[in-house]
Amino acid sequence: MLLSSTNTLGNKEIIEYHGLVTGDSLMGSNVYKDLFSGVRDVVGGRTSAYEKELEKARELALDSMEDKAKKLGGNAIIGLKISYNNLGGTMGNTILVTAYGTAVSYKD
Repeated sequence: MLLSSTNTLGNKEIIEYHGLVTGDSLMGSNVYKDLFSGVRDVVGGRTSAYEKELEKARELALDSMEDKAKKLGGNAIIGLKISYNNLGGTMGNTILVTAYGTAVSYKD
């Protein structure tokens, strides 16, 4: 599946637009990760535990979006965007990762 953040595919001809496709993934964190992350931030280190979890959540959202595009008959997604939202509140430190774009078919 070809993914593009632009609204075109360069020199490839888009032959059909299938519509909006989305993929979502929730990333929760536990108290131990929160404590460890806070300590690392204070001393200026990177929070690699969070980075790995965010990467997994992003990949899950992208995979879900790609599956939906394939079901519509698409072989590419254009206008790809990824958003991250902290749900906070009663959800704790849960982060929602959403990938979205337009499923299209292009001619090789």
